[in-house]
Amino acid sequence: MFNISLSGIGIMTEHPYIYQTKIPVRSFECDINRRWKPASFFQHLTETAGHHAEKLGCGFDVMLARDLFWVHSRMKIKFLRFPTDGEKITITTWPKTIQQKLFFVRDYQIHAEDGELLAAASSAWLVINATERRMVPPLSTGLDLPCIPDKTALEGTLDRLSVGEGGDERLKLTANYSSIDMLGHVNNSRYVEWICDSFPMERYKNQQLDWLQINYDKEIRPGEDVSVFLQEPDGEPSKWAVAGRNMSNGTRAFEAVGQWKQP
Repeated sequence: MFNISLSGIGIMTEHPYIYQTKIPVRSFECDINRRWKPASFFQHLTETAGHHAEKLGCGFDVMLARDLFWVHSRMKIKFLRFPTDGEKITITTWPKTIQQKLFFVRDYQIHAEDGELLAAASSAWLVINATERRMVPPLSTGLDLPCIPDKTALEGTLDRLSVGEGGDERLKLTANYSSIDMLGHVNNSRYVEWICDSFPMERYKNQQLDWLQINYDKEIRPGEDVSVFLQEPDGEPSKWAVAGRNMSNGTRAFEAVGQWKQP
Protein backbone atom coordinates (compact mmCIF):
# COMPACT_ATOMS: atom_id res chain seq x y z
CA MET A 1 0.00 0.00 0.00
CA PHE A 2 2.89 2.33 0.66
CA ASN A 3 5.85 3.25 -1.50
CA ILE A 4 8.42 5.09 0.58
CA SER A 5 10.82 7.53 -0.99
CA LEU A 6 14.31 7.10 0.45
CA SER A 7 15.74 10.06 -1.42
CA GLY A 8 15.70 12.12 1.77
CA ILE A 9 17.67 9.69 3.90
CA GLY A 10 20.67 12.01 3.63
CA ILE A 11 18.90 14.72 5.61
CA MET A 12 18.52 17.98 3.67
CA THR A 13 19.21 21.21 5.53
CA GLU A 14 19.83 23.85 2.88
CA HIS A 15 16.51 24.01 0.99
CA PRO A 16 14.66 27.20 2.03
CA TYR A 17 11.28 25.45 2.27
CA ILE A 18 12.36 22.36 4.18
CA TYR A 19 12.17 22.62 7.95
CA GLN A 20 14.02 20.41 10.38
CA THR A 21 14.04 19.95 14.14
CA LYS A 22 15.96 17.62 16.45
CA ILE A 23 14.35 16.28 19.62
CA PRO A 24 14.97 13.58 22.24
CA VAL A 25 12.57 10.68 22.74
CA ARG A 26 11.33 11.20 26.28
CA SER A 27 10.36 8.35 28.57
CA PHE A 28 6.87 9.72 29.31
CA GLU A 29 6.08 9.48 25.59
CA CYS A 30 6.95 5.76 25.42
CA ASP A 31 4.98 2.58 26.01
CA ILE A 32 5.60 -0.57 28.04
CA ASN A 33 8.18 -1.68 25.45
CA ARG A 34 10.04 1.66 25.76
CA ARG A 35 8.96 2.49 22.21
CA TRP A 36 7.65 5.89 21.16
CA LYS A 37 3.86 5.74 21.18
CA PRO A 38 2.02 6.30 17.88
CA ALA A 39 0.30 9.35 19.36
CA SER A 40 3.74 10.82 20.13
CA PHE A 41 4.56 10.68 16.42
CA PHE A 42 1.41 12.64 15.67
CA GLN A 43 2.02 15.18 18.42
CA HIS A 44 5.51 16.00 17.26
CA LEU A 45 4.76 15.94 13.54
CA THR A 46 1.91 18.38 14.13
CA GLU A 47 4.07 20.59 16.35
CA THR A 48 6.82 20.64 13.73
CA ALA A 49 4.31 21.57 11.03
CA GLY A 50 3.16 24.45 13.22
CA HIS A 51 6.69 25.76 13.68
CA HIS A 52 7.30 25.57 9.94
CA ALA A 53 4.03 27.39 9.24
CA GLU A 54 5.26 30.22 11.45
CA LYS A 55 8.49 30.40 9.44
CA LEU A 56 6.45 30.55 6.24
CA GLY A 57 4.29 33.39 7.54
CA CYS A 58 1.11 31.42 8.15
CA GLY A 59 1.39 30.35 11.78
CA PHE A 60 -1.39 30.20 14.36
CA ASP A 61 -1.43 33.89 15.37
CA VAL A 62 -1.14 35.19 11.81
CA MET A 63 -3.97 32.97 10.63
CA LEU A 64 -6.21 33.74 13.60
CA ALA A 65 -5.77 37.46 12.96
CA ARG A 66 -7.39 36.76 9.59
CA ASP A 67 -10.16 34.69 11.23
CA LEU A 68 -8.64 31.48 9.85
CA PHE A 69 -6.98 28.40 11.26
CA TRP A 70 -5.41 25.18 10.04
CA VAL A 71 -7.24 21.89 10.61
CA HIS A 72 -5.60 18.49 10.29
CA SER A 73 -7.81 16.52 7.90
CA ARG A 74 -5.89 13.32 7.03
CA MET A 75 -2.64 11.60 7.94
CA LYS A 76 -0.98 8.37 6.93
CA ILE A 77 2.25 7.12 8.38
CA LYS A 78 4.54 4.17 7.73
CA PHE A 79 6.49 3.01 10.78
CA LEU A 80 9.86 1.47 9.90
CA ARG A 81 11.27 1.41 13.43
CA PHE A 82 9.91 2.84 16.66
CA PRO A 83 12.62 4.84 18.46
CA THR A 84 13.08 4.17 22.16
CA ASP A 85 13.52 6.42 25.16
CA GLY A 86 16.79 8.34 25.17
CA GLU A 87 17.27 8.31 21.40
CA LYS A 88 17.68 11.61 19.56
CA ILE A 89 15.71 11.95 16.35
CA THR A 90 15.34 14.46 13.53
CA ILE A 91 11.98 15.44 12.05
CA THR A 92 12.05 16.91 8.56
CA THR A 93 8.96 18.41 6.93
CA TRP A 94 8.00 20.33 3.80
CA PRO A 95 4.85 21.52 1.98
CA LYS A 96 4.39 19.18 -1.00
CA THR A 97 1.36 20.10 -3.07
CA ILE A 98 -2.33 21.01 -3.14
CA GLN A 99 -4.55 17.94 -3.61
CA GLN A 100 -8.00 18.03 -5.23
CA LYS A 101 -7.96 21.86 -5.10
CA LEU A 102 -8.87 21.39 -1.45
CA PHE A 103 -6.06 20.02 0.74
CA PHE A 104 -2.66 21.49 1.57
CA VAL A 105 -0.43 18.39 1.62
CA ARG A 106 2.64 18.27 3.85
CA ASP A 107 5.14 15.39 4.05
CA TYR A 108 7.49 14.27 6.83
CA GLN A 109 10.43 12.01 7.50
CA ILE A 110 11.84 10.98 10.86
CA HIS A 111 15.47 9.90 11.10
CA ALA A 112 17.70 8.47 13.80
CA GLU A 113 21.04 10.10 14.61
CA ASP A 114 22.86 7.82 12.18
CA GLY A 115 20.50 8.73 9.31
CA GLU A 116 18.30 5.62 9.57
CA LEU A 117 14.81 6.36 8.31
CA LEU A 118 12.39 5.61 11.16
CA ALA A 119 9.08 6.75 9.70
CA ALA A 120 7.59 8.49 6.69
CA ALA A 121 4.29 10.34 6.67
CA SER A 122 1.98 12.49 4.61
CA SER A 123 -0.74 14.79 5.89
CA ALA A 124 -3.58 16.84 4.43
CA TRP A 125 -4.68 20.14 5.93
CA LEU A 126 -7.71 22.37 5.46
CA VAL A 127 -8.05 26.07 6.13
CA ILE A 128 -11.19 26.84 8.17
CA ASN A 129 -12.98 30.10 8.79
CA ALA A 130 -12.78 30.46 12.57
CA THR A 131 -16.15 32.20 12.98
CA GLU A 132 -18.27 30.16 10.60
CA ARG A 133 -16.36 26.87 11.08
CA ARG A 134 -16.46 26.28 7.32
CA MET A 135 -13.75 25.27 4.87
CA VAL A 136 -12.02 27.94 2.79
CA PRO A 137 -10.69 26.72 -0.61
CA PRO A 138 -6.92 27.20 -1.06
CA LEU A 139 -7.36 29.78 -3.84
CA SER A 140 -9.60 31.86 -1.55
CA THR A 141 -7.26 31.91 1.45
CA GLY A 142 -4.84 34.47 0.06
CA LEU A 143 -1.96 32.22 1.10
CA ASP A 144 1.03 32.00 -1.21
CA LEU A 145 2.71 28.88 0.09
CA PRO A 146 5.59 27.10 -1.63
CA CYS A 147 5.31 23.52 -2.84
CA ILE A 148 7.99 20.89 -3.38
CA PRO A 149 6.09 18.28 -5.44
CA ASP A 150 9.21 16.38 -6.48
CA LYS A 151 10.21 15.54 -2.87
CA THR A 152 8.01 12.75 -1.54
CA ALA A 153 7.95 10.86 1.74
CA LEU A 154 5.04 8.57 0.82
CA GLU A 155 3.90 7.97 -2.73
CA GLY A 156 0.22 8.28 -3.59
CA THR A 157 -2.64 10.48 -2.45
CA LEU A 158 -4.51 10.75 0.81
CA ASP A 159 -7.79 9.21 -0.23
CA ARG A 160 -11.17 8.76 1.39
CA LEU A 161 -11.58 5.77 3.66
CA SER A 162 -14.61 3.49 3.54
CA VAL A 163 -14.92 2.06 7.02
CA GLY A 164 -18.37 0.51 7.22
CA GLU A 165 -20.82 0.54 10.07
CA GLY A 166 -20.67 -2.13 12.75
CA GLY A 167 -17.76 -3.49 14.69
CA ASP A 168 -17.19 -3.99 18.39
CA GLU A 169 -17.68 -0.97 20.62
CA ARG A 170 -14.37 -0.66 22.47
CA LEU A 171 -14.55 2.79 24.08
CA LYS A 172 -17.18 5.26 25.25
CA LEU A 173 -15.79 8.72 25.96
CA THR A 174 -16.74 12.30 26.59
CA ALA A 175 -14.64 15.12 25.14
CA ASN A 176 -13.52 16.93 28.26
CA TYR A 177 -10.71 19.30 29.23
CA SER A 178 -7.70 17.07 28.51
CA SER A 179 -8.93 16.19 25.01
CA ILE A 180 -9.53 19.76 23.81
CA ASP A 181 -6.87 21.86 22.08
CA MET A 182 -6.45 25.58 21.34
CA LEU A 183 -9.01 25.44 18.53
CA GLY A 184 -11.74 24.25 20.89
CA HIS A 185 -12.06 20.71 19.57
CA VAL A 186 -10.50 17.31 20.21
CA ASN A 187 -6.81 17.33 19.32
CA ASN A 188 -5.73 15.14 16.40
CA SER A 189 -3.32 13.05 18.49
CA ARG A 190 -6.06 12.25 21.00
CA TYR A 191 -7.90 10.29 18.30
CA VAL A 192 -4.76 8.19 17.81
CA GLU A 193 -4.70 7.46 21.55
CA TRP A 194 -8.33 6.32 21.32
CA ILE A 195 -7.49 4.07 18.37
CA CYS A 196 -4.57 2.51 20.25
CA ASP A 197 -6.71 2.05 23.36
CA SER A 198 -9.14 -0.01 21.29
CA PHE A 199 -6.67 -2.91 21.30
CA PRO A 200 -5.70 -5.04 24.34
CA MET A 201 -2.31 -4.54 25.98
CA GLU A 202 -1.22 -8.02 24.91
CA ARG A 203 -1.26 -6.92 21.29
CA TYR A 204 1.48 -4.37 21.98
CA LYS A 205 3.65 -6.94 23.73
CA ASN A 206 3.71 -9.17 20.66
CA GLN A 207 3.25 -6.81 17.71
CA GLN A 208 3.65 -3.21 16.64
CA LEU A 209 1.93 -1.03 14.09
CA ASP A 210 3.18 -1.27 10.53
CA TRP A 211 1.19 1.68 9.18
CA LEU A 212 -2.01 3.60 9.74
CA GLN A 213 -4.13 6.22 8.05
CA ILE A 214 -6.64 8.36 9.88
CA ASN A 215 -9.19 10.71 8.34
CA TYR A 216 -10.81 13.34 10.54
CA ASP A 217 -14.39 13.74 9.31
CA LYS A 218 -16.21 15.99 11.77
CA GLU A 219 -14.79 17.89 14.72
CA ILE A 220 -15.72 16.83 18.25
CA ARG A 221 -16.53 19.73 20.56
CA PRO A 222 -16.34 19.90 24.37
CA GLY A 223 -18.93 17.80 26.18
CA GLU A 224 -19.82 15.61 23.22
CA ASP A 225 -19.97 11.83 23.64
CA VAL A 226 -18.02 9.48 21.37
CA SER A 227 -18.05 5.72 20.85
CA VAL A 228 -15.11 3.98 19.17
CA PHE A 229 -15.77 0.81 17.15
CA LEU A 230 -13.15 -1.71 16.04
CA GLN A 231 -13.41 -4.04 13.05
CA GLU A 232 -10.91 -6.85 12.41
CA PRO A 233 -11.66 -8.70 9.13
CA ASP A 234 -11.99 -12.49 9.30
CA GLY A 235 -8.98 -14.24 7.81
CA GLU A 236 -6.84 -11.08 7.95
CA PRO A 237 -5.70 -10.87 11.58
CA SER A 238 -3.10 -8.19 10.93
CA LYS A 239 -5.54 -5.68 9.41
CA TRP A 240 -8.02 -3.49 11.23
CA ALA A 241 -10.40 -0.56 10.87
CA VAL A 242 -11.66 1.86 13.51
CA ALA A 243 -14.53 4.32 13.39
CA GLY A 244 -15.42 7.01 15.92
CA ARG A 245 -19.05 8.06 16.13
CA ASN A 246 -20.22 11.25 17.75
CA MET A 247 -23.15 9.98 19.77
CA SER A 248 -24.25 13.51 20.65
CA ASN A 249 -25.13 14.48 17.08
CA GLY A 250 -25.10 11.19 15.16
CA THR A 251 -22.15 12.00 12.86
CA ARG A 252 -19.02 10.05 11.91
CA ALA A 253 -16.19 11.83 13.71
CA PHE A 254 -13.20 9.92 12.34
CA GLU A 255 -12.16 6.69 10.67
CA ALA A 256 -8.86 4.88 10.42
CA VAL A 257 -7.32 1.78 8.88
CA GLY A 258 -4.03 0.09 9.58
CA GLN A 259 -2.01 -3.07 9.91
CA TRP A 260 0.11 -4.86 12.52
CA LYS A 261 3.51 -6.48 12.08
CA GLN A 262 5.91 -8.49 14.19
CA PRO A 263 8.53 -6.27 15.89
